[in-house]
Amino acid sequence: MEKIRVSKVEDVTLLRQGIKLEGTLHLTPHHLIFSYTPHQTQPDSKPRPRELWITYPMIAFCSYRPAPPASHQSPSIRLRCRDFVFVAFHFLAENQARDVYDSIKSLTCKLGKIEKLYAFSYRAQGPEKEINGWDVYDARREFRRQGIGEKNADRGWRISKINMNYQYSPTYPALLSVPASISDNVLNYAGRHRSRVRIPVLTYLHPVNRCSITRSSQPLVGVRQNRSVQDEKLVAAIFDTSQPNAESSSNAQSTSHPNSQSNSQSNSQSNSQSTSSSLISEGKIIAEPASVHMPSVSGESSFVDAEAIEDETLARVGRDTNMQDTRIYGAQQHNIIIDARPAVNAFANQAVGMGSENMDNYKFATKAFLGIDNIHVMRDSLNKVMDALKDTDLTPLGPNREILAKSNWLKHISGILDGVNMIARQVGIHHSHVLIHCSDGWDRTSQLSALSQLCLDPYYRTLEGFIVLIEKDWVSFGHQFRHRSGFLSSEKWFEVENERIGGNRRMENGASTGAGGGGNAFEDALLRAKGFFNKKNESRESLVDEDGELQPFDSPSMSKTGSPARGTAEDRLITKVKETSPVFHQFLDATYQMLYQHPSRFEFNERFLRRLLYHLYSCQYGTFLYDNEKQRVEAGVRDKTRSVWDYFLSRKEQFLNEKYDPVIDDNQKGRERLLFPKTNEVRWWPEIFGRTDAEMNGPFHTPIQPQQDGIGGTALIAAESADISTGFAAASPSAGIPSSKIGQGAGHNKLSFGMARMGLAGEGGSPGPSRPRTPHDVRQEMEVEMH
Repeated sequence: MEKIRVSKVEDVTLLRQGIKLEGTLHLTPHHLIFSYTPHQTQPDSKPRPRELWITYPMIAFCSYRPAPPASHQSPSIRLRCRDFVFVAFHFLAENQARDVYDSIKSLTCKLGKIEKLYAFSYRAQGPEKEINGWDVYDARREFRRQGIGEKNADRGWRISKINMNYQYSPTYPALLSVPASISDNVLNYAGRHRSRVRIPVLTYLHPVNRCSITRSSQPLVGVRQNRSVQDEKLVAAIFDTSQPNAESSSNAQSTSHPNSQSNSQSNSQSNSQSTSSSLISEGKIIAEPASVHMPSVSGESSFVDAEAIEDETLARVGRDTNMQDTRIYGAQQHNIIIDARPAVNAFANQAVGMGSENMDNYKFATKAFLGIDNIHVMRDSLNKVMDALKDTDLTPLGPNREILAKSNWLKHISGILDGVNMIARQVGIHHSHVLIHCSDGWDRTSQLSALSQLCLDPYYRTLEGFIVLIEKDWVSFGHQFRHRSGFLSSEKWFEVENERIGGNRRMENGASTGAGGGGNAFEDALLRAKGFFNKKNESRESLVDEDGELQPFDSPSMSKTGSPARGTAEDRLITKVKETSPVFHQFLDATYQMLYQHPSRFEFNERFLRRLLYHLYSCQYGTFLYDNEKQRVEAGVRDKTRSVWDYFLSRKEQFLNEKYDPVIDDNQKGRERLLFPKTNEVRWWPEIFGRTDAEMNGPFHTPIQPQQDGIGGTALIAAESADISTGFAAASPSAGIPSSKIGQGAGHNKLSFGMARMGLAGEGGSPGPSRPRTPHDVRQEMEVEMH
């Protein structure tokens, strides 16, 4: 209570969407409560008092505007909340407003520990007390549902306990499903080749074709093109598990394809190689430069003829177009490694010892870059959406459509769904295995993995199944909820308006430190520079970012160079603004898109998604407070907090979809097992932004065009991999191809056709034209990723 300067203020005026309400403001340790009596609408009825509750972690931005006596204005506090509630409080006295502002600031961003959040003091009431949401997900039970047991390997998989004590990989779950032919000894060595030891492991096994979705982090390739035979063996074994009598995948270097149907066609070919090997080679032509028969090069001074590579690639793809053999739909396996990042960002990571797979060592697969932007781009996009809505406390007018369009939020959602389309089609239609990773494998990887399973498995479209999906692919596999959601807030999200105008934006305890704003700004700049170059960086701010694009200064791999340990800095946690990002929000938004497009295929309704996003930030429950299983076990969240699923399951009827049809019939349109998002129909989610559908998706709404910027066609996204063979390899430090060749060439349509034959095309199989990537685009992406 020492942080609360004032606990109750009367005669406060609240403004929301231009509506004024008179009431009383209460400050409690965990909530800001405004109680008011609505205006009387009917003469015979007396309005009931109402309350507006705002938990402190919900506050995304708070500004205090003092009002000098001469201004004849009232002092005010404006709040922007993460659930897109925008309110302004006006006070009668200056001291009241200042005390409320200081109290909110202290209660929001000076906690220092997760254990001080509301979840640790919340006590369930009513039906919630009878529910135990912690038991909804059980890893062994989910493995059994997918047909994987601990005592048998009849489906090619086993459950490893190598991480039972979380010492092998602290950010991974305790139980890992790996190929039955791979021993824990191989896993030990393979872990050294993956960032944070997040090796490729199973998250989903298709019940019919036994094809898998696996996930991992990026490999530690580096500029020297490091390799790991054990990692290659592990990936080869994963892609080999769907063979009927697969015993071992020890031949990691073999180019033979792990699909018996593809191999059976080799007898019909006059080529000395098998058809499956040929398909894989063709796949590498499109996805990786290693497959092209380039001139022999040695040393950094050697150059590669980009035009020769392009000519050879087009010639080989052109020969494919004239092939007379008949292909059986779904019979050819095209196992894929999905790198969710833009290719240029993946190559940039080689400079710090990471990167992407060298496909010379993974000849049994094809790699595709999806070009999904990093956490910084997504955070900036949402901030622009907030800017379009920021004045909705003062005015009833709708959002600024121009700013909304410039935010590119829908473009990012559509890009994610493009990747989901690609993955789901590879597994469900082309009967192929897919390995997904981004950088550390807990942001874009979680989005793609979970959404793809939502397309493939009707169980995950039920209320219980969706809960299991989130627990498995987000909570158990690890996602930096604390960093991305900013539960402990930051003083950077608080400002006093006249002090900001004066040039001294960062105040200590909300008070100016002097009149010389310019001098203070110069001193602040010097301090910031000193802090950056001081290797005793107690704030543990990443040297680049925590998205894994470049390693943080105190990461395990950096500590080997003699960097100081974290010490006791962990005792007081802070939110690093540059590490926040709406990753989980995007996942829910993408789910909303599929729910809207397929209204009868989901058991839960839109309100369920909306309330789930609210409780991500409310910190009322312990489910999302920590970043991985290990942290939750050590914090004892099961014993000290309630599960967020207690809230939903105790009110289940409120979150059920009245249009839901549980019948699955692949012979009847609209009831098929598989569903795919329509990326050209992506729309704004008006309810989550607190606006009407007409305001967000009205006549002035411009839909996402599938033929622009690679949005709307999965094949076009994968064309980045094709461009590697025709000049996109310029992003690689090991290649000397000019970046001006990126995305250019008259043979783009032929390359796209070749990708469709590989099974990498989106719906319809034709990507359409794309905008050439210029050197400026590449440089801008590098700056964003390496900021």
